[in-house]
Amino acid sequence: MKTFCTLLLFFFATTLMSPAQVLLGEGSKQIFASPQLASAIQQHQTVAILPFTAKITYRKPPKNFNPQAHQEQETTLAQNIQSSLYTYLLRKAKSYSVTFQEVEKTNSLLKKAGMYGKLEEFTREEIAKALGVDAVISGKFDMEQTRSDGTAFATAVVFGGYAGKTGSGSLTMTLHNGQDGELLWRFFKTMDDDFTSATDDLVERMMRKVSRNFPYAI
Repeated sequence: MKTFCTLLLFFFATTLMSPAQVLLGEGSKQIFASPQLASAIQQHQTVAILPFTAKITYRKPPKNFNPQAHQEQETTLAQNIQSSLYTYLLRKAKSYSVTFQEVEKTNSLLKKAGMYGKLEEFTREEIAKALGVDAVISGKFDMEQTRSDGTAFATAVVFGGYAGKTGSGSLTMTLHNGQDGELLWRFFKTMDDDFTSATDDLVERMMRKVSRNFPYAI
């Protein structure tokens, strides 16, 4: 009887899910794909990678915590993720059906349009128009540090030179259509307690998780 009730609840949960979206779950991984994804990406030629949002938190604040230095670390980590992601995608360019705008050009155009550093104030449609691209990739990375030597750890993750199981984090990556700003794809994955020494390594790990579900993969 208990098993029957469980199956019944599962049936209602799945049938009541909105048909406008597809959401797949695998443990700590979730993937959303819009019904318009397949048709929309066929029209895409150039995609921009926006600066990510990065947040570093501590289970226990480290000694001599400096708020300004902490903010600078978050900003640097966000920029490094954007740059490393572009490098990764460029390295595997033959595997994708689109080209990716150089991040230096992306950031320069964002600054000229008065958008850099305040992307949340603009729609993805407005951003794509300012960049002259067909779609935009954006995302955020949240990291919680669990060791006592928190400042040293965060600095190492941002700038490289440290390895070990010292924290946990989560990645959210999204793809928005440039023509109407609609969300086409969303990927969420927790990065459990396993950080390597540099942002390039972090992005490499992230993209290995994403690669099989990345919309532009040929």
